[in-house]
Amino acid sequence: MAEEVKLFGFWASPFSRRVEIALKIKGVKYEYKEEDLTNKSPLLLKYNPVLKKIPVLVHNGNPIAESLVIIEYIDETWKHNPILPQHPYDRALARFWARFIEEKAVPALRNSTLGKGKEREVAIGEACEHLKTLENELGDKKFFGGEDIGLVDIAANVLGIWFGVFQELSGLKLLTEEKFPKLSKWIHEHVNHTAIKENLPPRDKLIEFFSARFEAASK
Repeated sequence: MAEEVKLFGFWASPFSRRVEIALKIKGVKYEYKEEDLTNKSPLLLKYNPVLKKIPVLVHNGNPIAESLVIIEYIDETWKHNPILPQHPYDRALARFWARFIEEKAVPALRNSTLGKGKEREVAIGEACEHLKTLENELGDKKFFGGEDIGLVDIAANVLGIWFGVFQELSGLKLLTEEKFPKLSKWIHEHVNHTAIKENLPPRDKLIEFFSARFEAASK
């Protein structure tokens, strides 16, 4: 009996792309459903009635929401090409840093480019501190996961291309090679990794899509 795997996502969402990366690493075939976030489908609302957001993975009729939760589910369901480390302590550390990115870094990075006035000033300071923390954690490793990408690298995908787009549109120069050489090297390795390169949206399309949001934020 063939497994049914569906992913409800949105092309410009880094969170949706995280799940695609995990599925690519595992070599899992899936059906992709593109969502219109201004007019969400009845199926999306059925499968994620609590948060009403993408991404949602549906495996044999069972829906799972939230990108990091989905990635762990994928890793536990399809055991080959592990995404999380094998040792419990290392797994706990990976979860910690993935959550740090999700709960601390991503909001600060977003507000440092899209925020206004005092909120933006505070966010720029916070984003800088969080980037320093990630730079130190990365150290001399090729990836946060070591020699190959893991949970933290997938969680940090927003740094790979999205934040560069946000910086360009906002005029902010925060994550640069001069200030963060290790993270900059990681970004190069990250976007050129096979599983990620094939699941990155075109940069010019992202700029076109997000420019409207930045114009609205500047008014």
